[in-house]
Amino acid sequence: MNTTIQGAAERLRDAKKVIALTGAGASVESGIPDFRSPGGLWTTYPPEEYATIDAFMANPDKVWKLWYELGQSLHEKKPNAGHKSLATLESLCPLEAIITQNIDNLHQAAGSSQVIEYHGNARRIQCMDCKKVTPLPPTLTGPKAPRCPCGGLQKPDIVFFGELIPPDAMTRADALARTCDVVIVVGTSAQVFPAAGIPFIAREHGACIIECNLEATDFTKSITDFFLEGPSGTTLPALEQALRIP
Repeated sequence: MNTTIQGAAERLRDAKKVIALTGAGASVESGIPDFRSPGGLWTTYPPEEYATIDAFMANPDKVWKLWYELGQSLHEKKPNAGHKSLATLESLCPLEAIITQNIDNLHQAAGSSQVIEYHGNARRIQCMDCKKVTPLPPTLTGPKAPRCPCGGLQKPDIVFFGELIPPDAMTRADALARTCDVVIVVGTSAQVFPAAGIPFIAREHGACIIECNLEATDFTKSITDFFLEGPSGTTLPALEQALRIP
């Protein structure tokens, strides 16, 4: 394990451009369970009823209740050691951006300055008419989905199933994947596309892949150069410490 961490740290020292890709596993230690895991959100709230744009349009009040409660609960969550180490890595190596599939805002809360949100942010709401995005008001209550001052229906500013990834996020992520030297993959199982394609694109263009995951994934078996096994709240601080040692 130490040899692997030291090797990964050496690659980061030599890199000119580094990016990170994070998934649900990066936030588990902050008390946010993976939606797809046993006991996760989809166990109680089937995604076909609560997480598709068609479901929201058919019954916005029903869907809104779930996502509002989720957004409110995220206000109580704090960045874990892994989030904090990724923020610190900006000063230790040329980490240009974090591309995250998470909607919890914890990378920003930890101090990361460049976060590309692939699936949106549950702490914001967006008007479906004027497209204005605003923070989720902490005092907003009631069973009905809110309305914008323009009169439009507001939805959680997340990417529902059936919606497209924000074009700017896709464009920026793709450009970074094609030009980076190293990708740090954290807490993602390589199952959800198009985000899961980012490390493969980077590898095709010569990038080194450092993977931090609890167990092996499709990345591990095909493109990973350094596999740091364990929770990101342990592996990323260890990687940070290795970078601090000349």
